Amino acid sequence: MKGFFQKFRDIWRHEELRKKIIFTLTLLLVYRIGSYIVLPGVDSTQLEAQGSDGLLGFLGLFTGGAFTRAAIFALGVMPYISASIIIQLLGLAVPAIQKLQKEGESGRKKINQWTRLLTIAIGLVQAPGYIAQYVPDTARPDSPFWMVGAVLILTCSTLFVMWMGEKITDKGIGNGTSLIIMTGILSDIPRGLYSEYTAQSPFFFLIELATLLIIIGAVVAVIQAIRRIPVQMARMNAAPTSHLPQGEGARSFIPLRVNSAGVMPIIFAQAIMFVPLYLQNNESFQDNAVLASLTNIQGFAYNALLFTMIILFTFFYTAIVTNPNQIADDLKRNGNFVPGVKPGKDTAEFIDRVLSNITLPGGIFVGLIAILPSLMMIMGLAKTQQFAQFFGGTSLLITVGVILDLLQQIESHLLSRHYDGLMKSGRVRGRQNSAISTGYTG
Repeated sequence: MKGFFQKFRDIWRHEELRKKIIFTLTLLLVYRIGSYIVLPGVDSTQLEAQGSDGLLGFLGLFTGGAFTRAAIFALGVMPYISASIIIQLLGLAVPAIQKLQKEGESGRKKINQWTRLLTIAIGLVQAPGYIAQYVPDTARPDSPFWMVGAVLILTCSTLFVMWMGEKITDKGIGNGTSLIIMTGILSDIPRGLYSEYTAQSPFFFLIELATLLIIIGAVVAVIQAIRRIPVQMARMNAAPTSHLPQGEGARSFIPLRVNSAGVMPIIFAQAIMFVPLYLQNNESFQDNAVLASLTNIQGFAYNALLFTMIILFTFFYTAIVTNPNQIADDLKRNGNFVPGVKPGKDTAEFIDRVLSNITLPGGIFVGLIAILPSLMMIMGLAKTQQFAQFFGGTSLLITVGVILDLLQQIESHLLSRHYDGLMKSGRVRGRQNSAISTGYTG
C-alpha cells in the first residue's frame, strides 16, 4: 500500500505528467457534462420511458448514456470511428491513399483531413436518422427548422468530441478517442452492479464478481503477452573495457504482441454492427428478417458475425501497425539479423509467419471475450444486460486495453524523469570532478 501511494506522489511531482493528466481529466469532464445536455426542445422525461435494452443499450454504453438521453453528444465518436474505418479500408484499394500512408507526417495530416471531412458527411447522415428513430414525435417540436438545427448541433458536437480526442492524444495522456469511449463505459458500471445485485442472490453475485476478476486477469495476460524473436546485433566499436568477446555482438529481441491491434478491432467491429440497427429502423427494411437477426445481441447471427469481424480486423489492424518488411529492412540496414534466418526477404517472411501464428489465437480469444456477455445471458448466468455487458465483452476489452496503455505511458514519463535525474546528477558530478582536478571551485 505504501508503494501505491508513493507512485501517486511520483506522478504528482512530475510537472509535465501532472499537467497532461489534468488536461486529460478536464476534457473528459467536459465530455461527461455534454452527455447530459439534452437537445433544445426535447422532452427528456419521455425518453427515459423508452428503455435501453438490446443493441440500443450498447449504443448508449459507447456514448456514456448520451445516445439514450438525446444529448448533444448523442453520436459521440461513432461517426469519426466509422470514417476512420472507411479510410483505412480504402487504403487497401486506392493507390492515392496508399501513397499518402508512405509519406510520413505530411501524408498522415492529409489523411486526417480527409477523415474529418468524411466524419462531417457521416454525421449529417446519421443525425437525422437518429432523431427520426430514437426521439419520439411527442418528445420534440414538429418543425423543419428545429430538425435542421438539431442535425447541425449533433454534427458539430461530434466534431467537438473528435477534436477533444485529438487534443487528448496530442497534449494529454493516452489515446483520446479510446479514453472518451472508456469514460462512457465506466460511468455505467455502478448502475450495472446495482441492477445485478438486486436481481441475483448475494452468494451468486459474489461468484459472478470472482469470475469477472478471473476473466479480467486472463484479458490482461493476453493483452500483455509477447512473442520474442531473438536478434543478433552487430558488433559496435566497443571500448577496450567492453565485456563482449572480440567479434561478438549483443543479443536482443523483437517483441511481437499476441494482441498487437489492441482494442481497435473491437471498436471497428462494433461500429459496423450498428449499421444493421440503423437500416432496420428505416421503413423499407423493418420487415427484413436478416437485419432483425443481426440486431439481436443474443442471437446466433449477431454473435457469429461479430466474432468473425473481430478476427478479421485483428489481422487487418495488425498488418497496419506491424510491417514485417519494414522490420526486416531496418535489421539489415543496421547489420542485425535473426539467428538461422537470412537477412532481407527470408527474415520478413519469418517474422510474418510468426506474427500470423500468434495473431490467430489472440484474435480468437478477443472474439470469444467479445461475445461472452451474450453467452452469459443465453445460459442465464447473468440476469441483467447492464451487468452482462461488463462480464467480458466489448466494454471489458476496451477498458482493460485503454487502462493498460495509459499506465504504460505514465510509467514511460516517470522513467524518463528518472533518466533525466541521473543525467543531471552525472553532469553535476562531472563539474565537481573537473573543479577538483583544476583546483577551481568558484
